[in-house]
Amino acid sequence: MRSRVRRFAHVLERLGLAMAGAASGLFVAIHVGSSVAALTSQAFLLIMMVGGAVGFYLGIDTPPQSFHAPDDQSSGAKIDSAEFLSAVGTFLAALAAFVSVGVIVLRAEPDLFWTVAIMLAWVVGVIMQITAGAIARIRP
Repeated sequence: MRSRVRRFAHVLERLGLAMAGAASGLFVAIHVGSSVAALTSQAFLLIMMVGGAVGFYLGIDTPPQSFHAPDDQSSGAKIDSAEFLSAVGTFLAALAAFVSVGVIVLRAEPDLFWTVAIMLAWVVGVIMQITAGAIARIRP
């Protein structure tokens, strides 16, 4: 019984992360679409939301790397690439969403450079999350 409850809780957690990612993508898409007329389509909004959902679903809750024995000298100096990509990707995507919400709420009109920078930060962050999730799931 306990394992069913744990699995259900884990599924709920992952769905919540996916919804947060979709909302993140929606906020960034609304901000970018209001600044760049070519990106005002519903398809753009949907792509950004699906990308955010997939990124947050796969990249935030990555399985941990397997434990190495204490006598393994290389384990202390080795960087877990999935953990690093997940952390940086989550930070970039969340920062872009946070700034986008701020721009929307404050009705600011940043230069096109800043809008493109926000969009790139979000896209790079989500790609890093998806990559982290893929790495974490294919490693032994």
